[in-house]
Amino acid sequence: MARIPSTTPPEGAQIPPRHAKAPESGSRIPSHFGHCFGCGELHPTGLHLVAHVGQAQDITAVFTVTENHQGAPGLAHGGLLSLAFDEALGKLMWLIRSPAVTARLETDFILPVPMGTELHISAQITGQVNRKVYTSAVGRLGSVEGPIAVRASALFIIVPMKHFMDNAPKAYLEHVTAHPELLAFVDPDFEINP
Repeated sequence: MARIPSTTPPEGAQIPPRHAKAPESGSRIPSHFGHCFGCGELHPTGLHLVAHVGQAQDITAVFTVTENHQGAPGLAHGGLLSLAFDEALGKLMWLIRSPAVTARLETDFILPVPMGTELHISAQITGQVNRKVYTSAVGRLGSVEGPIAVRASALFIIVPMKHFMDNAPKAYLEHVTAHPELLAFVDPDFEINP
């Protein structure tokens, strides 16, 4: 049986420095794709998660649970909550300017998240070893000081930007080529920091 990768940083993992071209503290992290279900402003029923850069290797994010995000009547679907955390934790990669993919995501549901509730997520990088970036987050109900409803941790693997571009539909690539300002994600200066 294959070993399941841990989301806990191993001994010796270091917190990577913030990249010189990372967004400034307090700034909004752009959506990597307008139609992304997690952070895209153009997705009609998406989470529309908004994230801002923190003071260190951290971000804050918020989204409102709508009727489109229900599992049980009136409550957020657990899978959509996991998606919100995957999105928020993934936005940490803007701080080190390294494109990455989720290798493992662990989500613990502590309290129900009712429809109409704002979920406030605080996420941070907890370590890096070569291409592996370890992260963790908590989600609080109603405010940044509200009760913790969800905890999550994830392991991301840094990949070349080519991974995303090789898998994008042709029409998408043509559109981005014609309108590069639409996707901060497509950045010729985006570096791999192994």
